[in-house]
Amino acid sequence: MSSYGMTIVEHLLMKQQQIPFATGAFSRLMSELVVAAKLISREVNKAGLVDIYGFTGEINVYGEQVQKLDEYAHKTIIRRLRHTGVLCAIISEESADIMEIPEPFSRGPYILVMDPLDGSSNIDVNISIGTIFSVYRRKEEGGPVKLEEVLQRGAKQVAAGYFIYGSSTMMVYTTGQGVHGFTLYPSIGEFLLSHENIKIPERGKIYSVNEGNYNYWDENVRRYVDYLKKPDVADGRPYTSRYVGSLVSDFHRNLLKGGIFMYPADSKDPKKPHGKLRLLCEASPLAFVVQQAGGYASNGKKPILDIKPNSIHERVPLYIGSIEDVKMAEKYLRGEYQ
Repeated sequence: MSSYGMTIVEHLLMKQQQIPFATGAFSRLMSELVVAAKLISREVNKAGLVDIYGFTGEINVYGEQVQKLDEYAHKTIIRRLRHTGVLCAIISEESADIMEIPEPFSRGPYILVMDPLDGSSNIDVNISIGTIFSVYRRKEEGGPVKLEEVLQRGAKQVAAGYFIYGSSTMMVYTTGQGVHGFTLYPSIGEFLLSHENIKIPERGKIYSVNEGNYNYWDENVRRYVDYLKKPDVADGRPYTSRYVGSLVSDFHRNLLKGGIFMYPADSKDPKKPHGKLRLLCEASPLAFVVQQAGGYASNGKKPILDIKPNSIHERVPLYIGSIEDVKMAEKYLRGEYQ
């Protein structure tokens, strides 16, 4: 029997026999996250009509100006989830430190990691943006949340996913039992299952990278991109270049169609020696999703999911997508092809 058309909560309840932690507390966490995403989606959809996508005048932890919609998304998720009693802490790309759940709210065993609004610089040109999230289980019971409880390898995630706000609003998530996509139907206000058991092709035809940074990459990265562009009918090349500068959008397209997204280290830029993307808030959640869909994510040397963060806002190079494409990228980065 097909499960298409199920709500997220119905889907969790159906799957909870295979997902030991998908009982009351976890289901409530997911339900409140969905409510927050609906609120954010509503604001994104009217951003062109009201003064909500301008700058607040504040500077975030990375020295970047904080946009109003970034701030709205950040605060909305916190407000919706802090009262649930299932979280002990929240980590946000927009905040420098661990945000522990304060009194008088009760606390639970989970840690939420999020990028509240990825790609928000694209709001004014109407390109899809998104919310990335990840859930970890804390290592200890009670007491203050320690930094080491937050700095866990991506392989320890119990759930991860993203919302994408575009021509339609979608949620894609995994709890380690496959990847499923839900589309928001505005007429009934529910996310309904529309993409069951998503599988990324083993090899794609798309590469996504900001080629404006070509001169900042090392020789091996440049060789790999040149290889993708070189015609070879027998080998399925050249690949098609598709890049919009919104991580969620670029990743979502490649998840469904196959290919590779890359954000290499900038070898000649001392400000970005490890690339731009954050390990905890961006790379690890999407790495967990793509692995569960049959793909792969690497920093160019080893799996993203095997990397233990050294700090909350650590950056990392990212190569993510179809397994054969990412494995080939690793070979080029090791210098196996000259």
